[in-house]
Amino acid sequence: MGQVIIGVDPHKLSATIEVVDHQEKLLGAGRFSTDQAGYAAMRLYAKSWSERLWAVEGANGAGRPLAQRLLEAGEHVLDVPAKLAARVRLFDTGHNRKTDALDAHSIAIVAVRTQGLRVLKVDGELEALRMLADRREALTRRRVQSVNRLQALLAELLPGQAKKDITTGQAKVMLASVRPRDIAGKTCRRIAAEELSELVAVEVKIKKATAELKAKVLARDSHLMDLPGVGPVVAARVLADVGDIARFADRNRFASWTGTAPLDASSGQQNRHRLSRAGNRRMNHMIHIAAVTQLRLDTDGRAYYRRKRTEHNKPMEALRCLKRRISDAIYRQLVADAQRVADEHLEAGPGGHRGASLLSSAAGSHPHTGTSDQPLPGPALTTLPLSATPAQPRPGPAPQHPRRRAGAVKVERPTGRTTLTATSAGAHSKEPIPTP
Repeated sequence: MGQVIIGVDPHKLSATIEVVDHQEKLLGAGRFSTDQAGYAAMRLYAKSWSERLWAVEGANGAGRPLAQRLLEAGEHVLDVPAKLAARVRLFDTGHNRKTDALDAHSIAIVAVRTQGLRVLKVDGELEALRMLADRREALTRRRVQSVNRLQALLAELLPGQAKKDITTGQAKVMLASVRPRDIAGKTCRRIAAEELSELVAVEVKIKKATAELKAKVLARDSHLMDLPGVGPVVAARVLADVGDIARFADRNRFASWTGTAPLDASSGQQNRHRLSRAGNRRMNHMIHIAAVTQLRLDTDGRAYYRRKRTEHNKPMEALRCLKRRISDAIYRQLVADAQRVADEHLEAGPGGHRGASLLSSAAGSHPHTGTSDQPLPGPALTTLPLSATPAQPRPGPAPQHPRRRAGAVKVERPTGRTTLTATSAGAHSKEPIPTP
């Protein structure tokens, strides 16, 4: 029996599966709970097929817990984007009805027809980095809420003296300067003091989480923080959400995923582009943070932004150009880091590293494919050369044909090529990057 595809529609309390072969023939289906008994029953049901491949929808979202359990059990898992499954369901029979069974069918069909889906693999360090990044993001939201509540209370205690960007030290001074005597004022001051103590505690946790993220990023031998405007928080989120950079063929695919590539809206003789709202919005926000940070500091990014403004670009248009520039720099740095790690593994020999072995499931969608049969492209080549390359001497003129008429002149056509150079990938990546 050949390999089968098990499409999984995951939920918090249940998981619906459908088993098909590579001819999309239905072999089995079922609905199981996600508790220990239901998970064991699902695994027992799937053991009927020795060669199986699990296709889980949203392995970075709702399907992450189930995908991680399958990976830890030694199963081979693919990540199916929800948008691809929705497209299959839309063009399939059934008038786009959405049920768990139809969703599982669409997920399985996507896994059969689509090449290059992301192959999941066990990476405990990356999973820990993701959880720490989520934790710090939640602490940041909690801090914003505490600041808003504190400012509202201070506005009641000290009318007209509230500050927009208040610090804990300023809030302590403001609270110490007021001594209400009525019961409402005393209650308001007590609640404000409690909010201030909570704010201090949250900021301490944020600093601790940031330091831990920085240590984790450095432990992965990443040089993302060498880029201007990229700190531990941005670098950790990039590493956690990107995973394997090899799943992006080039910088344009990466920019489309981050939402920094404009959409073509040309019509007739009018050539224009519009803002893209697609892609990973969380990654787009991280790149926006890096862009705003570069504008505040004396960096090449700020000079690039000002140059775009002098070219009659609006402020938001110039900022979008800068964000695309930062997206390309992040992509090149991720590729350089991956290539450096791959080179170190090659020096260690085939069995002397923790990467894919000669029969690793992480190398392909088939459980027994070799590392040379990867469905995903290898580390993509950088779009700009990593170092300046000296211009090659042009070949001399070709020998004149003996029958050429005397006095004939050979005309060389201009090639129109432009030589692009860039600094080394590990030298802060401050080189100019062309924008689309």
